[in-house]
Amino acid sequence: MKKGIHPDYQATTITCACGNVMKTNSTKTDLKVDICSKCHPFWTGSLKQNTTGGRADKFKKKYGIE
Repeated sequence: MKKGIHPDYQATTITCACGNVMKTNSTKTDLKVDICSKCHPFWTGSLKQNTTGGRADKFKKKYGIE
């Protein structure tokens, strides 16, 4: 590897808005993020998906067809 072209990696603390703190290595010293895996709805299981049906169901509902 060539010398002098690679960034310096250092210990980094990543702090989330929810208070979760993670330690890793990065080119930046301290990072603050808005959302992490501890508070993201997808990872916590609180994500709500809309299952309104397909195109045929919407057509039947619109025109009252059973």
